[in-house]
Amino acid sequence: MTTLTKNYEHQDVQEKLYESWSKKGLFSCNPLSSKEPFTIMMPPPNVTGNLHLGHALTYTIQDVLLRYQRMKGKDTLYQPGTDHAGIATQMLVERQLNSDGLNRHEMGREKFLSHVWAWKEKYGSAIVGQQKKMGITADWERSRFTMDEGLSEAVRKVFVELYKQKLIYRDKRLVNWDCKLLTAVSDLEVEEKEIKGKMYYIRYPLVSDASKYIVVGTTRPETLFGDVAVAVHPDDERYQALIGKFVRIPLNGREIPIVGDEYPDPEKGTGAVKITPAHDFNDFEVGVRHDLDKIIVMDIHGKMNENCPAEYQGLDRFDARKKVIEALEGLECLEKVEDHKHLVPHGDRSGTQLEPRLTDQWFVDAEVLAKKALEAVETGETVFVPDNWKHTYFEWLRNIRPWCISRQIWWGHRVPAWYGPDGKVFVCETETQAHSEANQCYGKSVELTQDEDVLDTWFSSALWPFSTLGWPEKTIELDRYYSTDVLVTGFDIIFFWVARMMMMGMHFMGKVPFKVVYIHPLIRDEKGQKMSKTKGNVIDPLVVIEQYGADALRMTLSSLAVHGRDVRMSMDKVESSRNFVTKLWNAAKYAQMHNVRLIKGFNPAATAKLTVNRWIAGMCETVTQEVTANLDEYKLHDAASGLYAIVRNTFCDWYIEFTKTILNGDDEEAKAETRATMAWVLKRLLVLLQPIMPYVTDEIWSAFRQIDDPEFLVEESWPAASEVDHSSVKEMEWISQAITAIRGTRAELNVPVATIVQAQVTFENQEEGNYFQRNQSLIERLARVTFSGKTEKPLNVIVGQAVFNLNIRDVIDLDAERSRLEKEKTKVMADLKVVTSKLQNEDFVARAPAEIINENKQREVDLNGKLKKIENSLLQLN
Repeated sequence: MTTLTKNYEHQDVQEKLYESWSKKGLFSCNPLSSKEPFTIMMPPPNVTGNLHLGHALTYTIQDVLLRYQRMKGKDTLYQPGTDHAGIATQMLVERQLNSDGLNRHEMGREKFLSHVWAWKEKYGSAIVGQQKKMGITADWERSRFTMDEGLSEAVRKVFVELYKQKLIYRDKRLVNWDCKLLTAVSDLEVEEKEIKGKMYYIRYPLVSDASKYIVVGTTRPETLFGDVAVAVHPDDERYQALIGKFVRIPLNGREIPIVGDEYPDPEKGTGAVKITPAHDFNDFEVGVRHDLDKIIVMDIHGKMNENCPAEYQGLDRFDARKKVIEALEGLECLEKVEDHKHLVPHGDRSGTQLEPRLTDQWFVDAEVLAKKALEAVETGETVFVPDNWKHTYFEWLRNIRPWCISRQIWWGHRVPAWYGPDGKVFVCETETQAHSEANQCYGKSVELTQDEDVLDTWFSSALWPFSTLGWPEKTIELDRYYSTDVLVTGFDIIFFWVARMMMMGMHFMGKVPFKVVYIHPLIRDEKGQKMSKTKGNVIDPLVVIEQYGADALRMTLSSLAVHGRDVRMSMDKVESSRNFVTKLWNAAKYAQMHNVRLIKGFNPAATAKLTVNRWIAGMCETVTQEVTANLDEYKLHDAASGLYAIVRNTFCDWYIEFTKTILNGDDEEAKAETRATMAWVLKRLLVLLQPIMPYVTDEIWSAFRQIDDPEFLVEESWPAASEVDHSSVKEMEWISQAITAIRGTRAELNVPVATIVQAQVTFENQEEGNYFQRNQSLIERLARVTFSGKTEKPLNVIVGQAVFNLNIRDVIDLDAERSRLEKEKTKVMADLKVVTSKLQNEDFVARAPAEIINENKQREVDLNGKLKKIENSLLQLN
């Protein structure tokens, strides 16, 4: 046993304890164990990343569940690792090289990649050190990296097998092209931004009669050099006679047909649209239906190419737009220009406007892979928590498009495809296999060139649940820990990651990758706004840990883990959690000061004689049942709230106060029972709190554990709740309600704390009378009253069926108190009038942000409640 210090200093505790946990192997799984396995895959953070609140929430939830299941006797695996983060990492390294005057294209691929690997070795583990500060129990010795040799082998094997099954193919299709990063990006990496643009209405003269024209509206006039048709709806009577005729593109004179297609909306614009299949996704589909050419008019940098008139070639697309408009005006082919707000796709990494570009890319036939992934959730093989998120999952998978998996960057898994001298492709797991196939094909040795592209980062991440366990080898880990139990993640990557892991897991393993998908909420600031550096409202978890400790952060995040979409976080909540840690520490110090020690085999529920001890034991059993059920149902918010209430309110505020006279008294038998009960309760609360607040609970445990007790609480067994003495619970709850009610009345009427108020009590219920008789001294001491005389004109406080008559009029200045309450009432009514008028103002409600409206609504509720209390107090004084 150790003596607890005056204050809990988290800085002195966390690193010491984490090292001890790790050295003892508490984080390690045991593949040879006979225990039931429980597995959680850590979403691999980017090697470029720093710990943010989203990470912290995910890790807290995962670690709480892992510690809980470990204490329930399961063999737990918390599989850690990091993601190579293709585009993000390459951008970062390129930026550093550019600052040194270096360029990756001049360096060449191999030399550039050696720089990236060097950067990864130097900085890539920073996020791991930050994760450890959270106190998470990941099996670090099993940590994986998405580009380590084993996972790279898995990526190559999956690619080759899917290619052989015709589920991966190469095709010339439109992709979202990033003109800054010079790579395709997937649909999910597109950020739609609303911009104030222009709608340009252009006249296309008829070839048969140049005095007549058809007008089309477009936001991108620079692409008209790639126009191959004008489309109108076949049912649009205005244009039915023109279908099949030809118009001339104003600036290059090329003739293009007018086609009838259901894509144009007769109600929008002029009802006629220009068709540019190489630069618009909808136009591409129209082009396929009508067998139209695909003319590319921009290069990879977004500059106009050789398919444009000479004076436009080399111009940036936005400069070309200005020049096109000027030229159209000169030809009187620009009918009008209107302001136009519309959504424009931007790259979520580069922030630049994306360009639909027709290129050769590798695609996954996601529609086929999605079928089993859909079925697994439809049949309940995998369930979403909360359940409503399955609809988001269904919506995306039922409308899934081909997945573009190739990226035109260098950092990542290179596409395992090699090209012969005639362009024939050989898709193999190794270059040696590719040469072998090529030699058989050509009958001689030929030179092969590997595909320059790398795979989408999410392709390797999709294999994470089984590749990290050794697949494609048949390992004991793969057999034991797959399917995993719970995936914890945010709703924003249901498409990116969850659905793709489901597709790959079902296809290659024949089983779901996880049985439960727990979707946690998005953390917003205290006003409900999204956190961002520009708004200055970001809460850095590393700063929080440094200032308040990991336990305070974990408790805060656990209490925020509700089954909803958004939650609000503020530093006030963190401070409240830190104060809770301090409260627990002080309670433990109090117990130690009173020689409280654990007694082997003692259980107050079975052996305690004192009602107060049977009551606190019953309360602990009840909260044990509730916390266990809440953790089983992934209701961390309810578990945290229940523990907060029993520790702060029941144990610290009531039990310790109730038992002070016992511990300071002369009844040695009562003292011994109460010490043993307090020790039992403290241990039970420490065990229940351990998954959420591991550091402070283990530090306190070190001061109370006996020689043959486990060194750390995570080695303890999770308690099974015993019988509850409901009569004791009912009695002490009535006593606490009586004290609370009397205290509340005193406070509302401004009775000085030190003043002893005379009181009487009458009972309608004999049981409540018995409660009072057994606990009169408690009520007198804690409510600051005495039941020694009659009361004149008393104020009544009702508790259950008992009426407490308080002689408050004799101890306060009634006139002064009425005056104070009237002034307070006037102020509250004035404040309420302001708030109510705002909420009744239609203009305010229409213009004000949602968080401001919600704040005013809550203020209205609070003010009405305060007003009611004041009016009740005034009534009492009459």
